[in-house]
Amino acid sequence: MTNRQIKSPQVLFIDQEGTNQGLTDTRDALKMAKDAGLDLVVVSDGGEAPVAKIMDYGKLQYQQKKRQKQSSKTTVKEVKLRPNVGDADYDVRISRATEWLEKGDSVKFQVRLRGREHQHRDRATDLLNRVVEDLNAVSKVQTFDRRSLILTLVPQ
Repeated sequence: MTNRQIKSPQVLFIDQEGTNQGLTDTRDALKMAKDAGLDLVVVSDGGEAPVAKIMDYGKLQYQQKKRQKQSSKTTVKEVKLRPNVGDADYDVRISRATEWLEKGDSVKFQVRLRGREHQHRDRATDLLNRVVEDLNAVSKVQTFDRRSLILTLVPQ
């Protein structure tokens, strides 16, 4: 609630510097906020009287939207593999990817080939298919590029 929406006769008043002014009449607090060119905003509905603070309400809304937008962004985590990855290393990467997917992030798997490994691209494709099968319970495939050996998984 802001300014004239505050129905309580008295508020616990906090000025723009952050100092607690104690229990104050709502009219007086509104007048001080108007003199400062700011808004009187109810920060919390307390037991006996709501806590009201002088602040720029538009700026507060902007910061809240910015925080909400930042927290809703999905991040892409990247996992790089080799075609002859060991079982223990593979299991660690799959468990990390499972954690990320459960948290809501998307995961990009990339198999890198070097030298003679390019002659056995089918092993790399088989590895990515194995990743899809192992993470089938917590994710779905967004993209699977067999040519560049990149697999992108998103949470279900």
